[in-house]
Amino acid sequence: MGSYLIVKSLIMAGLLISSFYLFWTKVKKLFHLMKAVDGVNSAIIDRIPERIGVLFKDVLGQTNVRRKKMPGWAHTLIFFGFLAVQPHSLELMIRGVFPGFSVGHLFPGLYNVYLFIADILAFLVLAGLAYAIYRRLLEKPKYLTMGKDANLIILFTGVIIISFHLINACQLVSDYAAHGYNYKGVFPVSTLAVSVLGLNTLSSVSKTIFFEVVYWIHMLTIMGFLIYIPGSKHLHLLAAAPNVFLKPLAREKAIKKTDIEDEDAESFGLGKINELNWYNVLNLYACTECGRCQEQCPADFSGKPLSPKAIVHDLKIELFRCSRMILDNKKDEIEPFVGETTGITSDILWSCTTCRACEDICPVNIQHLDFILEARKYQVLMKASFPEEMQETFTNLENQGNPWGFASDTRADWCRDLDIPTMEEKPDADILWFVGSAQSFDDRGIKIARSLASLLKKAGVSFAILGAREWGIGDTARRAGNEYLAQMMIMTNVELLNEYKPKKILTACPHTYNMLKNEYPGFGADYPVIHHSEFLLDLVNQGKLVPKKAGLGTITFHDSCYLGRWNGIFDAPRQLITKMNRGEKPVEMPRSRDKGFCCGAGGGRMFMEETPGTYINVERAREVIATDAECVAVACPFCSTMLQDGLKECDSNIKVLDLAELLDQQV
Repeated sequence: MGSYLIVKSLIMAGLLISSFYLFWTKVKKLFHLMKAVDGVNSAIIDRIPERIGVLFKDVLGQTNVRRKKMPGWAHTLIFFGFLAVQPHSLELMIRGVFPGFSVGHLFPGLYNVYLFIADILAFLVLAGLAYAIYRRLLEKPKYLTMGKDANLIILFTGVIIISFHLINACQLVSDYAAHGYNYKGVFPVSTLAVSVLGLNTLSSVSKTIFFEVVYWIHMLTIMGFLIYIPGSKHLHLLAAAPNVFLKPLAREKAIKKTDIEDEDAESFGLGKINELNWYNVLNLYACTECGRCQEQCPADFSGKPLSPKAIVHDLKIELFRCSRMILDNKKDEIEPFVGETTGITSDILWSCTTCRACEDICPVNIQHLDFILEARKYQVLMKASFPEEMQETFTNLENQGNPWGFASDTRADWCRDLDIPTMEEKPDADILWFVGSAQSFDDRGIKIARSLASLLKKAGVSFAILGAREWGIGDTARRAGNEYLAQMMIMTNVELLNEYKPKKILTACPHTYNMLKNEYPGFGADYPVIHHSEFLLDLVNQGKLVPKKAGLGTITFHDSCYLGRWNGIFDAPRQLITKMNRGEKPVEMPRSRDKGFCCGAGGGRMFMEETPGTYINVERAREVIATDAECVAVACPFCSTMLQDGLKECDSNIKVLDLAELLDQQV
């Protein structure tokens, strides 16, 4: 036995050195690849204590993972159980090289408590794996990857956990395995394996052989797993924690500003895989391929070719395919990634509504829109490639400042009979109401604007508008990739805002709200901005607007993506509905608040044809109908139009009313 232990020590030492060396070599290449890409990093490493708190909450606490209950809890069991096993496995590794090593003899009390807990948690891993297998074999959700990689991970994990319990069982019955330590009462689960397998009936030699076989299975599987991780979908085991640590802490998020006047820039946007920045690459490494982004995506749900998971996966494959060219600085040989070779086509890019459901649900905080919107930017600015119908929209935005092409000097015609002052006439107004294009030109939007104007007058608010001097906010152009046009539109408004220096800006459009609040400050116009849902609620709370006691019937509320997920405004609209409807809360649709379903208009999709699959607004209309509500309340002019059209398509007479229209009926 002495000679065997010497040979075992040598073999174990050689295997450990080899496996950790291979692991380190792969990780080092991944790190160098992350450093070698050309994109300028946009990640800001600040507020360290807060980031550490996020790390504990989202990674160790698994809070994001558990937003999907059963899969989340299964993953949590696997996560904590697998972590719990590793200290014991590390001890066994060291013991394989140095047979006299034993943590138990050094810290017996603490060691016993640890093993007792680890033995239970390890068994719970098997429960989590059983559910994972059940989902793959029986539930088979569309968004879940069913590849060899995922199955191998389940196999690896299962073998490690089962062999862990068998090693523990051997330590209970074999002096050789116990290494001179008394494990009695330490293993509540592994004790059952002793009786089930009849280990007590084996001879001393058989117990020793059984232990060694199980030991080598355990060690070789762990070392194989270690080598396998950096090149597999479980690369997220290494990348998820730093990716979560570095995520944008603020909920609101502006699109990356491109310096379009940079004469040294070879291209704008994201066209080639080497143009990623290192944080983008970390995003790709961190992806778990869980498919939650795909499950929440309205484009995928309605049969469009877009899958956020597939985009991240395809970009990662393209990154690895081009890794040698990137590392060898042969980047001129790299071709643009949008095309048939990568699987990322123009149809995929332009299917996105920028609703942000993918980013919001992602358990490891991947920023999917950074890839999609920057790729759109490259397609528009560098390739002049975009949906045909957007050509007219871009032309209208450039010439008239609105997507419909109405003459810009008619922007204030909607209120010609309402006696609403302009900022030129009333520069000291408390509120600058930025009306926006939809509520200046679209028939449906004009009705909302007139109701809001009525409410502001009834409440005695000191307000003014920009009138004919107001220009399109730039949201449609920017999210459709036309950064050059968007910046022209933005700067037109920035100069105007800085001329008047408003005390506070009011808007009834979430897209306008998001631009003014989150993106205009980056262009030199940083003023307080409030959405009309919050502003009207304040007026009601102050008693300046008093709803009638008569109710409005059953109401459901549709969350606008740019009000809700983008800016976290969920409660104000619901509180306002409750106050104006005799205390009756709105009926919630199954997909609401942070899981709200898009109307289909965002990201410039309002002005594009929706050819593949079914209509997103019709899918949402069906959810509205299922609530049996008499009215669906909205807080966005685009949502109002899209839902009205969707309900019409479904032959439903459910009313679609903006919060301003509802309140105007009640005061």
